[in-house]
Amino acid sequence: MAEASGVNLGSGCEEKGPEELAQESARPGTIISRVKLFDTMVDTFIQKLVAAGSYQRFTDCYKCFYQLQPEMTRRIYDKFVTQLQTSIQEEISEIKAEGNLEAVLNALDAIVEGSKDCEEPAWRPSGIPEKDLCSAVVPYFLQQRDALQRRVQKQEAENRQLADAVLAGRRQVEELQLQGQARQQAWQALHREQKELVAVLREPE
Repeated sequence: MAEASGVNLGSGCEEKGPEELAQESARPGTIISRVKLFDTMVDTFIQKLVAAGSYQRFTDCYKCFYQLQPEMTRRIYDKFVTQLQTSIQEEISEIKAEGNLEAVLNALDAIVEGSKDCEEPAWRPSGIPEKDLCSAVVPYFLQQRDALQRRVQKQEAENRQLADAVLAGRRQVEELQLQGQARQQAWQALHREQKELVAVLREPE
């Protein structure tokens, strides 16, 4: 397991796990942002994933190759782990950006912080299930609609580019066909002229 510790996670939040951050947040006057907690959970997951796929286990799976090329095996393992971490972090970043997760978590932090000094009672169900369901579900569906609209617009733009490329290809093919026909007609005309010239030359005086 110790071999995995040599690979950098690069996020800077690995010094404390989610359990430690949760304990800190439980202390009076201590506030841990949900964004930081989320990033720490992701980093902890990557750490445990790398630890589970340790270098020792990797070499056990490729024992013959490791015995022949130990240094190459180490480089392959380090490259694999680095690419795996990068891929996971890119996927998480894409999810965060697509769902506007940081803004949502920061807004939730602000709501929780603002409610500390609020003397009014917290939200309670109105007793009308339809109304409560709409108030909870409608914002989510609106967000999903906006995300789908962005995807549709992106796909439509790509389709337009592909259609333009197809039309350009067709025009190029038509131009080549016209050029071929023109060359064929020119060759046929030249051939007729040659035949006529040969016939004239063969006429008796």
